[in-house]
This record gives sequence, structure tokens and C-alpha cells, in this order.
Amino acid sequence: YELASLALLPSPHGLGFWTDRSAVHEAAAQGRSLDLQRLIQGGAPVNIVAVDSITPLHEACIQGQTQCVRLLLIAGAQVDARNIDSSTPLCDACAAGSLECVRLLLQYGATVNPPLFSFSPLHEACMGGNADCVQLMIDEGALMEAHDCHFGTPLHVACARQHYDCAEVLLKAGANVNAAKLHETALHHAAKVKHLGLIDLLVEFGGNVYATDNLGKKPIYYAGTGSPAYLCLEFFESKLSIHLDRYHTQRCHLHLHLELLAEAFIQSDFQRFIYTHSHSDGGVSHAR
Repeated sequence: YELASLALLPSPHGLGFWTDRSAVHEAAAQGRSLDLQRLIQGGAPVNIVAVDSITPLHEACIQGQTQCVRLLLIAGAQVDARNIDSSTPLCDACAAGSLECVRLLLQYGATVNPPLFSFSPLHEACMGGNADCVQLMIDEGALMEAHDCHFGTPLHVACARQHYDCAEVLLKAGANVNAAKLHETALHHAAKVKHLGLIDLLVEFGGNVYATDNLGKKPIYYAGTGSPAYLCLEFFESKLSIHLDRYHTQRCHLHLHLELLAEAFIQSDFQRFIYTHSHSDGGVSHAR
């Protein structure tokens, strides 16, 4: 098998060697399964890493090369190998939207919630707009509130990237619609991209139109005055305001009603007390 001309160096991961790019990487990325099989049978290391710590398995997954993924896993490729960004092959398969690759990795024990410093596989599926992968990852126990320091939760990512289907899958599965990243909610993201469908969906699932970010701004502030998204949020704010007014009015009426009832009961009890004691006194007096 051929390796790039760059000298091989031991990798710090214990996976193999560092090289610019190997023939195994090339075959895996291009889906040349027969060439890959010949390389493996010839003794080529399947865990060899490039200078960015990308393994052939990463390459095959990001390109959705299912047969190559299978060959590499059978040959002993490390299923949770991390590249320089700490992403695993499962992250790459979710980003590519390859359900077949995702399923294969899971069969070989891929970690659904790896302790990463950046995106989780679920984040990657949302970033790529791959709703089927989002659903599969949730079914496998992916944490819907996993928090990335830059992008927030998977729901934040889905809304920022305008992936309605991914957001809907997350919300139906129970994702926290008002989860915040620096006090910024998914509704802030939907307002920024002026996506009416997402705004309506988030409000339907309980999105707070009055939530303020770290600058004290509500979602409507980012929608652009007079835009359809602005008018939509304005409508929801006014509608909610009417409901709140009615709620407070009803509570006031309820309190008044309870006070009147309490007063009536007190008066009734007092009258009963007077009646009982007056008759009791009368009976004693008559006996004497």
C-alpha cells in the first residue's frame, strides 16, 4: 500500500501514525471498497491518522461511504476515535446525514453522548438538517439539552440553521423550548433568521416571546421592524397580553368571590352560634 511522502510520526492518541494522507484515507473517502479491502488484507493500518487526527473511518463517515465504514470497523477501526476538533466518526456520519453509517457505528458501540468540547452527534445532525438522524439519535438516548459553549443546545442549532423538521423532532421528543444560551433562546434565533414557521412552532410548544437575552432584548427586537416575522411576534405578544389580562381579571373576580363566600360562611357560622347559644340559655332559664 502507498503512503504519502510525509514521514510517519507516532500519534499522541495511540491510534497509529501521523501522515499527511494515506492510501487508506483516499480509498475510504472515495468509496473504493475493493481497493480498501486489498489495502487492509495487505496489512495497511486502519487506524492511521492524518495531521489533523482524521482517521480513515472519519473520512468514510463524512462521505457516507457505508461499505467502507463496514470494512474498516470489521478490520478493527476505533469507533470513537477523535479528530483535532474532538469529533468522532459518529459526529461525521450525523453531519453527513447517513443513516446507514450511523446505524453501523452504533452496532459497533459508538458513544451517543461523548464527552466532547464542541458539538455532540445530535448537534451535528441538527446542523446538517438531517431530521432522520436527529430522531435516531434521540431514540438511542442522545441528550437533547447537551450544551455547546458557542451554539447552545441542538434546538438552538436547528433554529439558527433554519431546519424546521429537526426543530419539530426535538420539540415533540420533549426538548426544552426555552433553554437558554447566554439567556438567548431558540426563539431569538428564529427571529434573527426571520423564519415564520419556526416562530409559530416554538410558540406552539411554549416558547416565551417575552424572554430577554443578555442584552435585555426580546426575540421581536431581532426580527426587523415591520417584517413578517416582527408582525408575527407582535401578534403573539398582544395575544398573550390579552390572555394575561383576562387571567388577572378572572383571578380578581375569583378572589372577590372567595372573599364574599368566606364572609357569608363567617356570617352564617356567627348566626348559628348566636341561635344555638340563645336557645341553650333559654332552656336553662326555663328549667330554673
